[in-house]
Amino acid sequence: MKQGIHPDYKTSTVHCACGNTFETMATVEAVHLDICAVCHPFYTGKQRLVDTAGRVDRFNKMYEKAATQ
Repeated sequence: MKQGIHPDYKTSTVHCACGNTFETMATVEAVHLDICAVCHPFYTGKQRLVDTAGRVDRFNKMYEKAATQ
């Protein structure tokens, strides 16, 4: 392997938007995340719906009408 071309790894602090903080090894000192394993729906089993312009409501109304017919 060539010498001097690899980055230096150092202890890095990772901050998530949910407030979770943990340490890992990285090439930067601080990493900021929007979602982590503590708050991710796949790991928590909780699903959050993000309603964009009423699409979720429109979807629910469409299937309510179909169920009553």
